[in-house]
Amino acid sequence: MPPKQQKAALEQHSSCAGVSQFVAYALGKFYFDFAYVLGKFYFGFAYVLGKFYFDFAYVLGKSCIFAIQINDITIMIHRLLIEDLTEWGKRKNRKPLVLRGARQVGKTTLIDEFSKQYDCYIKLNLEQSSDAKAFGISDNVAEIFQYICLQKKIVADKSKRTLLFIDEIQNEPKAVGLLRYFYEEMPWLHIVAAGSRLQTLIKQRISFPVGRVEYMSLRPCSFLEFLNATANEPLAEMIRQLNVSPIYHDMLIALFNKYTLVGGMPEALVEYTTNEDVSRLSPIYRSLLNGYNEDVEKYAKNANQVNVIRHLLTHGWTEAGQTITFNRFGGSNYTSKEVHEALEVLQNAFLLSLDYPVTTVKAPAIPALTRQPKLIWLDSGIMNFSVDIQTEYLQNSSLLDVWKGHAAEQIVAQELRIVLDRNYRNEQYFWVRDRKGATAEVDFVWQHNATIVPIEVKSGTNAHLRSLHSFMDTTEATGIAVRIWPGKYSIDEVTTPNGKTFRLINLPFYYIGMLDRILDKNL
Repeated sequence: MPPKQQKAALEQHSSCAGVSQFVAYALGKFYFDFAYVLGKFYFGFAYVLGKFYFDFAYVLGKSCIFAIQINDITIMIHRLLIEDLTEWGKRKNRKPLVLRGARQVGKTTLIDEFSKQYDCYIKLNLEQSSDAKAFGISDNVAEIFQYICLQKKIVADKSKRTLLFIDEIQNEPKAVGLLRYFYEEMPWLHIVAAGSRLQTLIKQRISFPVGRVEYMSLRPCSFLEFLNATANEPLAEMIRQLNVSPIYHDMLIALFNKYTLVGGMPEALVEYTTNEDVSRLSPIYRSLLNGYNEDVEKYAKNANQVNVIRHLLTHGWTEAGQTITFNRFGGSNYTSKEVHEALEVLQNAFLLSLDYPVTTVKAPAIPALTRQPKLIWLDSGIMNFSVDIQTEYLQNSSLLDVWKGHAAEQIVAQELRIVLDRNYRNEQYFWVRDRKGATAEVDFVWQHNATIVPIEVKSGTNAHLRSLHSFMDTTEATGIAVRIWPGKYSIDEVTTPNGKTFRLINLPFYYIGMLDRILDKNL
């Protein structure tokens, strides 16, 4: 904005929140109402008089931690996993941490921001030979650390909080094995390891030291993080507090539909936040897919598996959110074993998950691994691009009508995956009736303590929830179920055609990420 216009805007709104000098300029628009409220900034970035003031990036008492600069405007995305990292850093019995996740989900950027909590930050990128060299000079971790400090011109001091970040650790397998010795011999040193191709270690038959490391997973941005990035932090806070007023319902459903369309890959989200033009995201999605394809040779076990994986990356997106058959997948001639193994490789790369059914309604939830799984990809935005269904979001008012409901199942699974991570779980399930000829299927199940809770993604009247009724009619089913839909939050008392009564929690899409906390309140 030209200086004259900036000055005029400031003079025109000189009484804004009582502090004229704190007017936020974001993406070509002034946001006066939210710039400065009760001593806090409620936007992820502040742009004042043509200059960027990073100290002003303050959101509800928390720093925004994912920053990308585009055309001199910096977009910041607060990644919620930093709160878990902070807790890890405070623990006395902490182990070296392995941060997992697909390529380009923001692992390196997250740790760079996390490092601001430390007095000393040492960053290694083992794709660079100068950094990888440190692990070839000795088997003694103290000597290796001393070499690193000399190389980086850092004076080590045990009295200072020190973070060592080993990025792209898969490029130096010896570093993987040495993590246990860092843990045992240098417990004062905080260590995080990450890599965009950790699954290559499986090909080399190398694993992280059992019991000597711990893990966290970073996924594409969640809906709450999408709200943070799009300057809707107050709405995100309402969701976190489980206190969304009905007057904001339609707004949040519309924002959730946008989130499903764009997805949660940080680069795509930043571009959309900047220009609000989905067509400009195509090069980003294509670049991500090209990168995944280029990585295949690095972790496929042979040339045939390279071909199978590339077939999956080309044709597998059309099966998102659906039950799949391995044999001849996607119109190919590949065998069930070849497809299954290739899918597991991509699952280890965090590009997809195979979600198997359970056939019981009683805890514990045990998957029926001989049955057909559902295929869930890492990101709805890439899926929409790959399947070419982006225009359907503009043609349908309800997410449940997009791509015959498959888009809704994909994004629900994507959001539930983050809830699983928060509860230290790996597996996501759905339910099928264990009876010959039966077709009843419930979209998801969630084990909450000793209770198996069925979850359907469907709108309409309660009488149309036939599979849910079938689940609840079983003698061991508990008295609560969840329906995810575009309607408002409510709890109904429902009676099945066979006369069994249960409580149905009607959960709006924007509350999916709070499922565990909502069940805590109702179970």
